[in-house]
Formats: sequence, structure tokens, C-alpha cells
Amino acid sequence: IGLRVEEAARILAIEHLLQRKPRELSGGQRQRVALGRAIVRRPSVFLMDEPLSNLDAQLRVHTRAELAELHRQLATTFIYVTHDQVEAMTMGTRIAVMKDGVLQQVDSPRRLYDQPANTFVASFIGSPGMNLLHGRIEVAAEGPLFAGDGFRLAIPRWTADLAMNEQHILGLRPEHFSRQLAPVGEIEGTIVGNVRVVEPLGSDSFVTLRSGNSDLVVRIDPDCHVRPGDRIAVRPELDHARIFDAGTGELRAATKAHTTA
Repeated sequence: IGLRVEEAARILAIEHLLQRKPRELSGGQRQRVALGRAIVRRPSVFLMDEPLSNLDAQLRVHTRAELAELHRQLATTFIYVTHDQVEAMTMGTRIAVMKDGVLQQVDSPRRLYDQPANTFVASFIGSPGMNLLHGRIEVAAEGPLFAGDGFRLAIPRWTADLAMNEQHILGLRPEHFSRQLAPVGEIEGTIVGNVRVVEPLGSDSFVTLRSGNSDLVVRIDPDCHVRPGDRIAVRPELDHARIFDAGTGELRAATKAHTTA
């Protein structure tokens, strides 16, 4: 018993709390104790309902890694409920995404990210989520075009099976844009917008653009110095695009590279 208690306390960083009474613990500390009580029992299945929600950010990252290692060591099934998609992506081997009690998609983290079944999964998985631009597919001499509010983009030919001149949604991840930000000007194959927000995160920066009636989040190199109010153009990497049905929100087309398991 002592060895199991010590092991669980070490995993949860609560060794210094073992001599305290429950009333002497904070909410986050009590949550870790409850998690430790489950760990020491070594059950055949762990059922966890947001076990890290009251922990501070640093301890949450530490405990998340320890739980993943515990899962590997015990080879035990974990059923883990969370609203934090980062927890789901980093810890899960299969993820079930639900909305209003309805199952949207069950898949591996990689496939959820690369091939979301619908616009809800696309915007929920990923931080920030996938950009969703409304428009219609048009026919041109050089191939199909996706025309939205203030932009027209030549889209790959794998979209040829989609109905022309109907409303669709173009999905692009923030990292699927050229990091070369152009100055003001209508440049073929780009989306032009006004910078609303710049979020520097050290290794990357996220820029929120207002283009027409849509907001667009783009990941850029932190050395690209832009400020709110600047007008810039970004070039989407359309080989990574997804096409969703504007009515149902369901995925209609994706590159072959993202349709495999």
C-alpha cells in the first residue's frame, strides 16, 4: 500500500501533501488526490471526467505527460472526457468528438486534424482551429476557382467532381499559408486583409486578418513584423485545402494525401 501511495503521489506531485487533512487542501490539490485514489487501485478501466481542469498550466502539462506514461506502462484502457482538445490530441489514441450529445467523428488524432468529417470538427480540433471561408466554385479556362468575398483562388483539380456554381466552404489550417507577407495590393492567388490582432508566441506568431466578412488566422514567422491596422496579402497553400458542403457542413473533398489512414 505504501509503495502504491508513494508512486501515485510522485506522479501527481503531491508527496508534500500526504500528511494533510482533506480540509487543508485546495480544490486543485483535492482533484489530484482523487486522481491518485484511482491510480492506486490499478483498475482494468480508468474513467476520467476532466481530471486536470483545476490544475495550473504548468502542473497540467506535467500531469498530462505522466498520465500518458502511466497508460503506456499499465496497458490499461483510459476513457477520458475533456473540453480541452490539446489534452485529447496529445493523450488520445482514438478520439470521439461530440456536439450537443451527438457523435461527430471517431478517429485517430492525426486523421481528425487532417481530415475532419465536418466544419465543427475542423474548427474544434487545432489551436487555432481551421479557417472556414464561404464562397462558390466557378469554372475558368485555367481550371476551377473558389470565389469568396474579395478573393478568387485557383483550386486543385481534385475538386473537379464538386458541383460548380454552388456554395461551399473552403477550409485551411493557419499553417497552410505562405509566410511571405506581401504589402498592400491585389496579387493573384492571395487573400488581402487588414490585420486585427497579432499574437506572438515565441517560435511562431498568429495574425488575425479581416478579409471581406471573414476573419482569417494565419501562422507566420515571428520575424515578420506586422502590426494591427496593416493591410497585407497572404498566399494559401491550396494543396492542403478542404472543401465542405455549405448546407450540411460535411467534408466533400480533400487531397489524396489526406484521405489515407
